[in-house]
Amino acid sequence: MNLFSAEVNILWPALIAGLLVVVSHVPLGQQVLARGIVFIDLAIAQVAGLGVIVAHRFDVGIGGWTTQMAAVAAALAGSLLLTWTERKRPEAQEALIGILFVLASTAQILVLANDPHGGEDLRDLLAGQILWVSTDQLIRTAVITAIFAIVWFLWRERIGRIGFYVLFALMVTAAVQLVGVYLVFTSLIVPAVATYRHAAKRQLLIGYALAAASYVVGLAASVVTDLPSSPVIVWAMALIGLVVHATGNRRQPVNA
Repeated sequence: MNLFSAEVNILWPALIAGLLVVVSHVPLGQQVLARGIVFIDLAIAQVAGLGVIVAHRFDVGIGGWTTQMAAVAAALAGSLLLTWTERKRPEAQEALIGILFVLASTAQILVLANDPHGGEDLRDLLAGQILWVSTDQLIRTAVITAIFAIVWFLWRERIGRIGFYVLFALMVTAAVQLVGVYLVFTSLIVPAVATYRHAAKRQLLIGYALAAASYVVGLAASVVTDLPSSPVIVWAMALIGLVVHATGNRRQPVNA
């Protein structure tokens, strides 16, 4: 009973972290798919991660506000750069996003080249530490997510291209430090791809249900199998997404 209680105490914060990511990433994913910039999440997540790693390299405590500001600043710089390239070179935007991803990823390796814990830091950045999120992280992300929900669902049509990229950068920065790059990308893309064949007015609701169920199933399965939580959740979302996609019997235009 004590072991079960301990597992539940660990899983609840992890589930809350996942659901906070879901709130922002499911609607953002629909926009990303509509804009044809699928890999932007990976690129911005890596840029935000680079900000975290640079802050860590200069002995700024991980999880502190200085680290948060470094990650946000890096992500905003990357987002504003992509805003400029989308305006100047729209035909090459997806390729430029890929280049930004590679540059940010290799910059992380270079910064950590002489760090004996560099490999561990990179692994944590990619796979995340969802089982060990702190209360402070959850509160901070909950506040940011609440602001996102207000802006997105009330004023989305008014924020424009720059507003979209800035909002995207803020949410990815918060999410990548909670769940890691892999889960951030999966939470963004899988619900959008799984639901685009369903009726347009139901896509968001189905996407939310799919993503939330995936975190519940993935976390439970990771406890039963004693496997790392983040990869299990990724696979759970992919498999559930495949089933949801197969049930979509009408081809719908991707939401603009």
